[in-house]
Parts: sequence; C-alpha cells; structure tokens
Amino acid sequence: MKIIVGHSNMDLDCIGSIVLAKYLFPDYQPVKSRLIHPVAMNLQNMYQNHLAFLNAKDLEGQHVSNIIVVDTRTQNRITEYIEHIANDDYKVEVWDHHPADEKDIPGAVVHEKPYGSNTTQLGMEVINRGISISPEDATIALAGIFADTGNFTHMNVMCEDFQVASFLIESGASLKLVSHFLKPLRQKLQISLFHEVLNSLEYRTIQGHYLISSYMDLEDESSGVNAVVEKIFEVEDAEVYLAFFYVKKRKKLLIVGRNRKAVINLNEIMAEFGGGGHAQAASAIVKTEDGRNIYSSIIEHLDSILAPAYTASDIMTEDVIFIRDNATLLEASIKLEEISHTGVPVVDAEERVVGFLTLRDISKGRRAGQMHSPVKGYMTRKLVTAGPETTIREIDDLMFEHNVGHLPVLQDGKLVGIVTRNDYLSFRRDEQQRRKKAYDRLGLSTEPGC
Repeated sequence: MKIIVGHSNMDLDCIGSIVLAKYLFPDYQPVKSRLIHPVAMNLQNMYQNHLAFLNAKDLEGQHVSNIIVVDTRTQNRITEYIEHIANDDYKVEVWDHHPADEKDIPGAVVHEKPYGSNTTQLGMEVINRGISISPEDATIALAGIFADTGNFTHMNVMCEDFQVASFLIESGASLKLVSHFLKPLRQKLQISLFHEVLNSLEYRTIQGHYLISSYMDLEDESSGVNAVVEKIFEVEDAEVYLAFFYVKKRKKLLIVGRNRKAVINLNEIMAEFGGGGHAQAASAIVKTEDGRNIYSSIIEHLDSILAPAYTASDIMTEDVIFIRDNATLLEASIKLEEISHTGVPVVDAEERVVGFLTLRDISKGRRAGQMHSPVKGYMTRKLVTAGPETTIREIDDLMFEHNVGHLPVLQDGKLVGIVTRNDYLSFRRDEQQRRKKAYDRLGLSTEPGC
C-alpha cells in the first residue's frame, strides 16, 4: 500500500497539495486527517466524494511501503497516520515549504521550496511534467494557493505562486468557487466571537512595530478561532497581531499570530512555546492554569522577543545636498538640474532646515518672472520631517498623509539625512532580497522561474 498524507488539522493548502500529489503519484491513496481546519471544512464537504480520502483508521494493520508527506516535515504532525500502520520500514518522501521547521521524520527524502504555498511546489512539478488536470482539482489547488499566500499579499509570495495559479486558471479553476471557499466567517459563533475580540483589542508599539493583541476566555475549544484571527488581521492595519484564547475546560492557552513584516519571524517566536507555522502565520498551545497571567508575561517580554523595526537611519541618504535660503531660484534650478533631483531642503546661515524647495516651486517663480528672487520667498515652509528613529511604517504614513516624496531627517534640528520615495521603494524591493539571503543561509535556493 502506498499513501499520501498531510499534516493534522488539514487546511486548504494541505488539501491542495494532496490533490496535485495524486497526479504525480497516481498509484498512491490519499488519507485525510481526523481534523479539518474550519476554513477548509466547506471545501472538504463539497468535494468529499471527488477527493475520495481514506480515513486514518483505514490504515489499521495495513502494510505500507511508501508514504508521500505534504505541507509538513515534522513527525508529530503525522502521528495520527503512522500509529495505525503495521510496519515501520516504509519509505518517506516529503514535499514541504516550511524551511525553518525541524526535519525529524526518520529517513525522509525532503523536497523543499520556499514558495508562498506548498501547493505551488507540487504545481510546478505538474507543469514541468506536462500533466493536465481536471477543473475540479484545479479549483481545489487554487483555493490552497490563495489561502496560504493571503491572496498573494504575504511577504513570502514568489513568481512561481503566480505561475501555478495561472496554470490552474487555464485548467478550468473556478475563481467564483475559490472566493466562496475563502470566506472565513460562516458560523454564527464565529461572527459573534469576531465582534467580541474586535472590542477587546489592545494597541501598542514595541521595538518600533505597531502591534495589536487580544485576550479572551473560552469555556471550551472553538473550531473557528483561526478564521476570526485572520479576519481581524485583515480589517485592522497592524503589522503584527497576537491573539490569545484561554480554553478553561482544557486548561490551555492558544496563541495565534499573524505578521506582515519581513524582519519578524512568527515561526521562531512560536517555537519558544512549542508551536510553529510560517514567518507570517504561526500558533502555539501552552498548558497553564492561568491564561491571563501568561498573556501578561508574554506581552511584557515582547521587547526581547521582537527584533527592532527598520527606521529612517537604515534607509536614508546621509550625504544630503541642500540649498541656502538666500540662493536665487535660478541658482536652485541649475543645481537641481545638475543633480537630477526634484527637490532639496533649504537651510539658513546656521544650517538649520527652514524649508523645502521643489521644481514646482521654481516653476511658480519662473511664471512670475522672479528667477533672481531668493528661494526663501518660494520654498515650502511647512516642513514634514522625520527623525533617525522614525520607523518605516511611520515614513509610509507621513508620505501618504502629506503627499510628499522627500522627508528630511533631522536630529537636534540639524539635517542628518533624507528619505525619498525611491529610498522607500528600494527598501521594500530589498525585502525580497533579504528573504532570499535568509533562505540561502538555510541551504535553499529560490530558483525564480519568472
């Protein structure tokens, strides 16, 4: 007997991976977990006849020669299957996209690619082998990619995620059904919990990161908390969200995290509590008699858990070109043309920043025939500035709110740098490169295909 299994509490990406694995290993039988993630439950119910999954208990006493494991590389996440198998000399092949997780399945051959979705890794193999798939399977797989990439907004999204999604749409995937399966809040209990958690949110800035957190007591386990967390993270403009649910009956604290920042790895944070997941989404369970106390302790220690946020000092140009306030508009125009800039800070005799001059300001003087007038008569005096410790998020907010493309960086009133739109955009582009370097350190290659 040969089987394909995924991790316990199967989600959409796990199911999508199994569906595509069936095309690569047609003589293997798919086996489902006894637990299905709430977001995947609707898809599982609708396609249960098509998926034709065996149950883990169907493996009882069976001799298994080969196992394909998808979307995990951790032994304890496949225990529910292994414990039923009669033998232990099976061969294991893993297809996973969690490079930071521990590889502890004995003797496993691991295929690993750091794509946003694990379904993408199987999809690339399907494409490379020239295999055609059915519209039903394309729909299931596409739902997996959308779910695990946060609709292609997570920081770990790669070209291949789009490439496989395009292939699935060409194969007849229904975007209407995918949208239907991705609706997170279906149960009345979830909607009620959503509003309760929303009203209990706490807001704080830690190490320069804008973080929200929530704590809630539950009488017993609820199958929909992950979907609630996902929805709150979607509607709240936070960089990091940590949700804590204390299950009184089970005496355990469930921690669920969501993250938008490349500098933060939630998987590493949750690993400290015995959990895991992705850099962008992870969870952990802590056995405790006092959930509120643990919550308070974790929040207090977030300063040491979270890495400092990037600031203006990390991305600013330090060698700033400026113009004196007594220079003429003509001199300023020639200067800007020489350096190919659209604007520069203006300083007084004591080199204090007193304004900002742009090409638009110079154009006003040119139309008025005042090119020999000093720039202080045309410069913008209402300055929007940043400090060296202004975070990237705050820089984004300042540029958006004031519609400016230059932020002089001041320290003790003195000009120490400037951040331009190009600096900001370059930093965002470099986030992808920083992630690639992190994977290189793990011995993985992103091998971009587009």
